[in-house]
Amino acid sequence: MQIGYKLFAEDVAPKELIRRAVEAERAGFDFVEISDHFHPWLPEHAHSSFAWAILSAIAARTTTLRLATGVTCPSVRYHPAIVAQAAATLQIISDGRFTLGVGAGERLSEHVVGAGWPEVGDRHARLRESLEIIRMLWSGGTHSYRGEHLRLVDARVYDLPERLPEIVVAAGGPQAASLAAELGDGIFSTDPDASLVEAWTAAGGDGPRYAEAPTAYAADARTGAEAAHRRFRFGALGWKVLAELPDPTAFDQATQAVRVEDMEASFACGPDVERHVEVVSAFVDAGFDHVALMDASEDADAFMAFFADELGPRLRTLG
Repeated sequence: MQIGYKLFAEDVAPKELIRRAVEAERAGFDFVEISDHFHPWLPEHAHSSFAWAILSAIAARTTTLRLATGVTCPSVRYHPAIVAQAAATLQIISDGRFTLGVGAGERLSEHVVGAGWPEVGDRHARLRESLEIIRMLWSGGTHSYRGEHLRLVDARVYDLPERLPEIVVAAGGPQAASLAAELGDGIFSTDPDASLVEAWTAAGGDGPRYAEAPTAYAADARTGAEAAHRRFRFGALGWKVLAELPDPTAFDQATQAVRVEDMEASFACGPDVERHVEVVSAFVDAGFDHVALMDASEDADAFMAFFADELGPRLRTLG
């Protein structure tokens, strides 16, 4: 099993994200993955830097740490040709340490370019066309593409790595799991849902299985739950809501009923190693083998030390 650290770009300043990635490598994490949004989720979040610039800086400051987007929507705010070029370049400058995580996106960040927000069926169709375009451009040469939603005209990615990045596709149901098996190299989820892995495998999926485990290291469980509530209460809304709300104010209003106690029930809160292991184990038992810790700690350095000294060695016994 590979253990990662989630770089939560919506609540952390750009240079601090880079510093945390360097510390994550020192603490023994295998990879970092970064959210790729234009806007933050909540008014309390004060940041939302450009993920690709952050990853490039991390690549220059680390040597073994693998890098991933968690995840990029390649079909609205970005054109897939731009994502293909960016991912190929990052794979080169990181010496083959990059994984491209992709998904159908959220209105929160994609509506900003004025192209509207497609209904869910069209979003999945656009994701399919995006993956076809990325794969086409990564095959070398000049290509054009005419899909139902996306176009490509006489495009070529000139700088291609010797080994292409793996693509992991975010899946919230069997349709997306089948797409991940067909056009991706792996699957990505935020839920410990074994049925997703089973659907992906049944469709021919064979590769890395990424997930995010919610943790909130602190001196006690209540303090951890309060930190999780400040930073991650939006996650309690579920993806059907997460994909549709337009801005941080809407998310703030939608999360008024989410309690600190709700976060304590879903996050590994506090300093108890076995509680953290319990939460991560749910993902491992569901079939995921690349688990990023999405930590809500107030003190990132304290969490890194906790991982290096106690949690990491214990998690290594799971897989």
